[in-house]
Amino acid sequence: MINHFCKTPLWECNDKLVRVAQGQEPADLVIRHANLVSVTTHEILEDTDIAVSCGRIAYLGIGEYTAEHCIGENTTVVDATGKYVAPGYIDSHIHVESAMIGCAEYAKVVVPRGTTAIFADPHECCNVVGLDGVRVMFDDAKRAPLKAMLTTPSCVPAVTGFDDSGSYVDAAQVAETMKWDDVVGLGEMMNFPGILGGEENAQHEVGETLKAGKCVTGHYSISETDRGLNAYIASGVRACHECITSDDVMAKLRMGMYVQARYGSAWLSLPNYLPQVLESGVDTRLIILCTDDNHPNTLVSEGGMDRALRAVLECGCDPVTALQFATINAAQCLGVDQDMGSITPGKCADMVVLPNLETFIPEQVYIDGDLVAQDGKATFDHDLFEWPEFMTHTMNVGRTFTAADFEIPVDRPDGMCRVRAIGGVGGSTITEDAVIEVPVVDGKLQANPAIDALKMAVFDRHHGAEGTHSFGFCTGFGVHGALAQTVAHDSHNLLVVGDNDEDMALAAQTLVECGGGEVAVQDGRVLALVELPVCGLMSDKHVEEVAQEVAAIEQAWADMGCKMPSPFMTMGILSLPCVPVLRLTNRGYVNCLTFQFEDLLIED
Repeated sequence: MINHFCKTPLWECNDKLVRVAQGQEPADLVIRHANLVSVTTHEILEDTDIAVSCGRIAYLGIGEYTAEHCIGENTTVVDATGKYVAPGYIDSHIHVESAMIGCAEYAKVVVPRGTTAIFADPHECCNVVGLDGVRVMFDDAKRAPLKAMLTTPSCVPAVTGFDDSGSYVDAAQVAETMKWDDVVGLGEMMNFPGILGGEENAQHEVGETLKAGKCVTGHYSISETDRGLNAYIASGVRACHECITSDDVMAKLRMGMYVQARYGSAWLSLPNYLPQVLESGVDTRLIILCTDDNHPNTLVSEGGMDRALRAVLECGCDPVTALQFATINAAQCLGVDQDMGSITPGKCADMVVLPNLETFIPEQVYIDGDLVAQDGKATFDHDLFEWPEFMTHTMNVGRTFTAADFEIPVDRPDGMCRVRAIGGVGGSTITEDAVIEVPVVDGKLQANPAIDALKMAVFDRHHGAEGTHSFGFCTGFGVHGALAQTVAHDSHNLLVVGDNDEDMALAAQTLVECGGGEVAVQDGRVLALVELPVCGLMSDKHVEEVAQEVAAIEQAWADMGCKMPSPFMTMGILSLPCVPVLRLTNRGYVNCLTFQFEDLLIED
């Protein structure tokens, strides 16, 4: 039960709703003559009236019935003739930090596009500054009408023993957060090896969530559909957003797991599997929609959940089913369907008024019966949030970078040397485990531009001089120069790639001095910089400014030779040790199928 997210808990106003429905008291709002999208019955109910009181639906006038009896002297009446009214969109899995802004700024850009509720897993922030930072993020969220519901970060760090983050969350802390008003479940359980291997903390985190009667969300990123998947679901995990093929989707659906179909700035696998799933004719009630995640420039220029809904339509889905993915299915999965997910009596009046069922871009957005957006503009505003100092001073690398810090000495003769490399794939979270040849010059490994092989380095940015670092190689980015970012999932250490040590050093030092962010450097010159001083993840500026900065750095990537969609996001997961196949953390190469460390050098 999450009635506290709504303007008025149902138990405080159910008696008044009864009276309004019968015409004994006037409604606050009546929307007349709408084409109501009934996600409960998969119908369009033409010429329907909707009466709202206490922020909730009191009455539906369907067919021959109208809401005229609910209209009083002070009732606001809206004529929706020719328009479609649907439930507000629910984003079932999102890391707000990936939009590089806080929750209130995030609300300003997504609410006008129809998103009225999000299930946020702030494990990015939590990996840097812990649960205290999570509390601050949700203090900010309370300043906006968007229903920001918290799923407690479950994997801080993502997989224990393979990298070093700035914090740690255990089962006892998870149990305590289950008492917080904001918390509705457990964030994605990425540590599926821990669940399958009987790791005590991972299993107890799931257990504490289930004990509290809340939802456990998942992350099963391997295409294994037999014993492991059965065991993972049997542990209590209810949903998963990591699907690559239709076989993955079908297996999870058949085992009763909700599939969170994902479509964000970079992860574009949804069109690869959804058409086949729809063609199969299976029941889609266990398919829900999420973004996970969007860059600010994507949100501003293309949208969020509305963009994902359009992608679903392009896969051959009908619009009502698509809306079910983004509304009632999500609400039922996450246990909030008593309050949201459909426009039916007793539910919160979270509604979008649409001119058509093609673009999913609303003309009006209501949350709890209040008009919160009109013609693409939010009707609410707020000052920039004042972030506490412990969240704005998180760059602790314990060094000033020089080119020498990026040299990779090897005990090999000059010539060519075989090394292991990460193959980045645009539009996918999955990487390749490649073996390539790179030059050895004066006993040091070099980048190999001829085969698009860049040097990589990951430096622990949380533990100062005691922190460790490692080196590797990556392919697929096609750039000349260097790129660095502190958005390096999920421990968010300092990640640098490049084809020469001098540019790599300048990129790294630039981020140290500005408090974190992302930077593009070429020939000793900073081409573009996005400063993210809040945990090295978020800006302290308005979303429109951040979007412009991100657009500029994406242009810099393109000018440097990269052709990937949202390459920053693809680069950011090169250090995530829970998604196949190969990753580089501050401790070294991690094989995310065997969960063992791998050597950089390939022995002949």
